[in-house]
Amino acid sequence: MKIKHFIFAFFCLTAMPAAAELEIDINGAMREPMPIAIPQMITNTNAFGQLFGVGSYASKIRGVVVADLERSGLFRVIDESSYIEDLTSIDERPQFNDWRAIKAQALLQSALSETQDGKLKVEFRLWDAFAGEQLQGQSYTTTKENWRRIAHIISDDIYERLTGDKGYFDTRVVYVSESGPATRRIKRLAIMDQDGENHKFLTSGAAMALTPRFSPNMQKVTYISFSGMTPKVYILDIESGKQELLGNFPGMTFAPVFSPDSSKVLLSFAANGNTEIYEMDLNKKSTRQITRHPAIDTSPSYSPDGSKIVFNSDRGGNQQLYVMDADGSNVERISFGKGRYATPVWSPRGDYIAFTKMAGGEFYIGVMHPDGTGERVIASGYLVEGPTWSPNGRVLMYFKQDRSTGSRTAPVKLYTIDVTGYNERMVVTPSDASDPAWSPLLP
Repeated sequence: MKIKHFIFAFFCLTAMPAAAELEIDINGAMREPMPIAIPQMITNTNAFGQLFGVGSYASKIRGVVVADLERSGLFRVIDESSYIEDLTSIDERPQFNDWRAIKAQALLQSALSETQDGKLKVEFRLWDAFAGEQLQGQSYTTTKENWRRIAHIISDDIYERLTGDKGYFDTRVVYVSESGPATRRIKRLAIMDQDGENHKFLTSGAAMALTPRFSPNMQKVTYISFSGMTPKVYILDIESGKQELLGNFPGMTFAPVFSPDSSKVLLSFAANGNTEIYEMDLNKKSTRQITRHPAIDTSPSYSPDGSKIVFNSDRGGNQQLYVMDADGSNVERISFGKGRYATPVWSPRGDYIAFTKMAGGEFYIGVMHPDGTGERVIASGYLVEGPTWSPNGRVLMYFKQDRSTGSRTAPVKLYTIDVTGYNERMVVTPSDASDPAWSPLLP
C-alpha cells in the first residue's frame, strides 16, 4: 500500500494574547465538555447562492472536525440552530455578545477556497468567546484528496490549544480484521484512520496475522504470521508492501514491538519449553538475549526513552508485570493485585503502563504507574484485551467481546476510552476487529 504524502503550507493568522486563558483541565475524572460553536465554513457563492468549486468539501471538513472533538468527550459542539450571527468573512471580527448569549466558550471561524492550481486552502481562527480574543489562527493548503487529513489536523490544533496536550486525530490504527466461522477464522492485517475511515487491508488473509505494532517512524509494522506451521515475526513496509522475516529463529517467535527509535525489535522466543525475551538490532541484524529465567517471559514494551522494559512473566507463580533495565538487569515486580496480568504497554508520556487483567472470570483494562503504584481499572467485560495508547497518552484503544448468547457468537469490536475511565466509544470497522495498534501523529 502506498502512503499519500501530505504536503501543506501554513502561516499563522494574526493572533492577540487572550486576556484570560481558556483551557480545559483534562486531568480530572469528571468534567463537563467545553461548549464550542463551529459555524459552517465560509465559502464563495454566486448570485444564486450556489457554491463555487470546492464548496462540497466545506461541510465534509467541518463534519470531521465536529466528530473528532465530540468523540474526545472534552467538547460539546453547540447546535447550529441556536447560532445568532452569520459569519461571512474570515477577516470579520465576530460579534461576541451573540456567541456568549448561546453559552459558547470557544468559537471556530473558518473559510475554504480553491487556489489557482486547484488545491484546497483552509483558514481558521479560534476565539475565546468570553474574552473576545483570538487564541490561534492558521492557514493550510493541500490537494483535494487530502481533505480528511486537513480536517484532522485542524482538530489537533484546536485540541492542543484548548487542552495544552498534543492531539491524536491525525493518526492511523493497524489491527487484525476477523471474519468467518469460529472454527475457520480468517485474520488479516488492516489499517484505517483513527476514526475508522480510509480502511484498507494490508495482508490477504491466506496466513493468520496477529499482534501488529507500528514502528515510531511510521514506515513499518511488525506482527506475527502463521504462514507456516510455526508462528514467526515479520516486518511489513507499509509503503512498498514488502514483507521480511525477522531473524532465523528455529522455534516460535511472537509478541514483537519496536524500540522508540525504530532501530530494534523486542520479541519472545520459545524453545525447549522456555520462553525468553530477545532484542534484535535491525541495522546490524544481530540478536541478544535480554531475559534468562526458566519461567515464561513475554509481552515486552519499551519505556518512551528506551531505558526500561516492562514485560509479563510467571516467574512468581502466575502472570505478573515486571520492569527491568533495557539490558535485562534490575528486574522488579510491579503488579501485586489479585488475578493475572498481561499485555503491558508503556504510555508515550511515560506516566502509566496499561495492561490486561484477568480475575474472577472477568477481563479488565487497567493502568498503573511504572513503579506499580496507583493501579486502577478503566474498562471491564467478558473479554477486554490488548490496550494500545494514543500518541498523546490520553486515550486507550482495545478490543472487546460480550458473552455469546445461544448459537450466536458475539462480535469482537474496537473501543476507545479516556485514561480517566470515562467516554468509552466503539470504533466502527467493516468486520470483527482485534489487536489494535495506534500510530504516532502522521508526519
